[in-house]
Amino acid sequence: MRGINLGNESAEYTAAIEELRRAETEMMRQRQHVAELKRRLPEGPVVEDYLFHEGPADLAAGDDPVREVRLSELFSGPDRPLMLYHFMYGKEQDRPCASCTMSIDGFDSVAGHLAGTLDFAVVAAAELPALRAYARDRGWTGLRLLSAAPSRFKYDLGSEDSAGGQDATVSVFTRDEGGAVRHFYSTHVRMADGNDQQATDLLSPVWQLLDLTPQGRSDWYPRLSR
Repeated sequence: MRGINLGNESAEYTAAIEELRRAETEMMRQRQHVAELKRRLPEGPVVEDYLFHEGPADLAAGDDPVREVRLSELFSGPDRPLMLYHFMYGKEQDRPCASCTMSIDGFDSVAGHLAGTLDFAVVAAAELPALRAYARDRGWTGLRLLSAAPSRFKYDLGSEDSAGGQDATVSVFTRDEGGAVRHFYSTHVRMADGNDQQATDLLSPVWQLLDLTPQGRSDWYPRLSR
């Protein structure tokens, strides 16, 4: 293990750093254990072949023609998982979520890297023209954008309540040998009481970088800068 070589640390600081190192090592091992539990999940339930609306792949090409696409059609090949990020935008969420926006800014940057392993798309309850207009403003040119407005997808997967309230969720799906789409795993922003908005924060490096500082996250929350 390589540490720092300043040579003038106090005994108190050195002891505290060692305690922190052990705690971080244990956290890393726990994350690896959790990831292994996910990989060992048994085959999930078959889900409805939900309907989405999608515009041209090129955002600059406008919003027409709008085409209908089924969940099963989002898979680009066999043995590839499909990951959908549920964007908090639409219905009761009449303004795009700032925290979701921050995460999706990052997804757009790494979309090309993800494409070698999985299929990825962003799904919102907002109507397609509003979603695409916002994506243009943010420069999300590398992402597949879908409107779930015509279906119960977000409600059934737990990212929308009966009143149209939205929540951030990530859902992963697989296709079995017969072609049926199965739910593999979903994680929500709030997975337990007292765990406010931290269940999906590993998806954004911003939270992790803030946690490295003396003040931590404090009361910081993303604000839309443009």
